[in-house]
Amino acid sequence: MPDSLRFDLSRAAVEQYSIDMRQFIDFRQSTLANGLRLIEAYNSSGLSFTLLPDRGLDVWLASYHERPLTWISQGAPHTPDFGAGWTRQFNGGLLVTCGLRHVGPPESDDRNGELRDLHGDYTRLRAYNLDVHGGWQEDRYTLEVSGVVAEAALFGEQLRLTRTVRMTLGEPALEIVDVVENLYDTPAPLMLLHHFNFGYPLVQEGVQLHVATAEVRPRDLTARAAFGTWEHYSAAIPRHLEEVHFHQVYAGAGGRSLAALAGNNFGVQIEWDTTHEPYLTQWKNFRRGIYVCGVEPGNCVPEGQNRARRSGRLVMLGPGEQQSFRNKLTVLPDAESVGAMRNRISELRTAGQPVTISLVDYDAS
Repeated sequence: MPDSLRFDLSRAAVEQYSIDMRQFIDFRQSTLANGLRLIEAYNSSGLSFTLLPDRGLDVWLASYHERPLTWISQGAPHTPDFGAGWTRQFNGGLLVTCGLRHVGPPESDDRNGELRDLHGDYTRLRAYNLDVHGGWQEDRYTLEVSGVVAEAALFGEQLRLTRTVRMTLGEPALEIVDVVENLYDTPAPLMLLHHFNFGYPLVQEGVQLHVATAEVRPRDLTARAAFGTWEHYSAAIPRHLEEVHFHQVYAGAGGRSLAALAGNNFGVQIEWDTTHEPYLTQWKNFRRGIYVCGVEPGNCVPEGQNRARRSGRLVMLGPGEQQSFRNKLTVLPDAESVGAMRNRISELRTAGQPVTISLVDYDAS
């Protein structure tokens, strides 16, 4: 934050001037004319973002001191519609969650013929039991909103995701904690990918992906042809074909890893727990007008249930089991914070351990 915009947000200072914390940090709920619910997150840190409870409590708009961090699609946000394809329902926005049973291209199940759309059903599901609460923890004021999303069918899967989105007063960051439970009496496939999307001006020519990578594998021939520049980003290009790379990353204490899209003086970093999200997918889409690039932790790569099952990568969640996923996004507002991020990634490369995954069926470059 520029020095001219800084002010004291300690508990001792704030409580002298106001007894209502909404002056400084808040989740503000409203409803659009099309019926979609919005939750606008306001934080005196300068970070603001919009949650969509009717689209899985995903994150849509996001900005830092009015500087956009993501890309959005024409006409977004779209009301959930299972009659429309996933790409027509794609809002863009900072987070579009993929899953919970399928992540990858449309497919017909090899065993029972079930049809699955691109990236699954989650983003068209509505959150319920919304709850907002906050309070001081010593000198830090934390505010969070939580909600429940069910992916369920009679005689089918009975999955429940409880999502908590948390922010701390004065910190340009948001944390997303997901807990997925299998409430049924049979195992269920679990494919979950946190599809974080970034756009101009955060992503532009000269920006790089900084990540503690042990190995990178291109998804296909298009990515393989551009493999030598996987960490670099370009200006918008007409008719550009998307490039997708899969990363095996180093993790440090507690299984945490780190990646960032940044130039010399500004960026955004993602820190996540690799315990149940050991994969990182990099999506580079420079196409003119729909310029949006992804950095995507997941418990899978976007390949679909069929290939994941054949390769042994498909995670099965047993009856009564649950898994937790933690992702934290932090704005890097200046050269000092970008430098600190680079140092942390350098430390991961030297002191961390490669996460245990296998992508041997994807060609190495």
